[in-house]
Amino acid sequence: MLREVWPFVLEKRDSPMVLARLVDRDGPGARPLGATMAVAADGTWRGSVSGGCVEGMVLDAARAVLDGEAPGVAVVAPGAHLMPWEETPACAGELRVLLTHVPDDPVRAAITSAITNDRPLSVRIDLTPPYAWSVGTAPGDGPAFVEELPGRNTLVLVGATDLAAGVAELAESLHRRVVVLDPRPGHVASGAFPVSCEVIRAWPDEWITSLGPGDAVVALTHDPRIDDLAIRAALGSGAGHVAALGSRATHAQRLRRLEGVPGLERVCGPAGLDLGGASLAETALSILAEVVAVGNARSGRRLRDGRDSIRATLPAW
Repeated sequence: MLREVWPFVLEKRDSPMVLARLVDRDGPGARPLGATMAVAADGTWRGSVSGGCVEGMVLDAARAVLDGEAPGVAVVAPGAHLMPWEETPACAGELRVLLTHVPDDPVRAAITSAITNDRPLSVRIDLTPPYAWSVGTAPGDGPAFVEELPGRNTLVLVGATDLAAGVAELAESLHRRVVVLDPRPGHVASGAFPVSCEVIRAWPDEWITSLGPGDAVVALTHDPRIDDLAIRAALGSGAGHVAALGSRATHAQRLRRLEGVPGLERVCGPAGLDLGGASLAETALSILAEVVAVGNARSGRRLRDGRDSIRATLPAW
């Protein structure tokens, strides 16, 4: 998707670049329509359009466009280079990949602004020459591929702790807005958090007022004075996922303290999926994995034990 590769596009803004975008397929695949590779003239690239089986072909096609070939739609297939006796992969359908140069301003600026400021934006590119880009909701003539760039969902971490820093670092690549809340001045001044994260000195009930079903709140202080306020506020805010750190015994005490709070049964405690990890990084992974699973309305069980599509059919959150 454009959001996945756009930081690279901005990093290489002074280099010629081609975007390869998956616009259609006739079979199953590992990546959704809109999956994008950004290929720079210096040989570097980011992103993918499949599970890795056609990226070499796409790179060759993108570099040909960089060398002067006309933009266009390339048809690639995972089984294209197999010998007749080799087994065809399950995702062997044809993929149609649109290869174009990165759009100029004002389209490039509009995409950058939308991603930077978490504003939704509709991005359209025509599927016939000259493959014109446009933004907004105005319909165009002829076939086109349209990608809706949604605003990011918010992950609120209550407690500026080392565990919260680990969760925030893992969450950077998940395209969520991460906000860390803590009323304690020494904690918010730790400097442990990535620069992309908002660290705010505030009591959680002062800040958590209105969240949406795609947002999540995880209480991590292990201090009932702070965590209980966060849970009460989160349950009243409309957040889709509310969780709290602590053992089963700690959570049982928490439920007794908060008895009668509307929606209390929604609180996930102990926070996280059962990964059996003990280190800080493993605990952070467990907590964030639950956030993703709940956001996609999935159980978090092992894929080999399930029968549903590997990719969620609903948008995350």
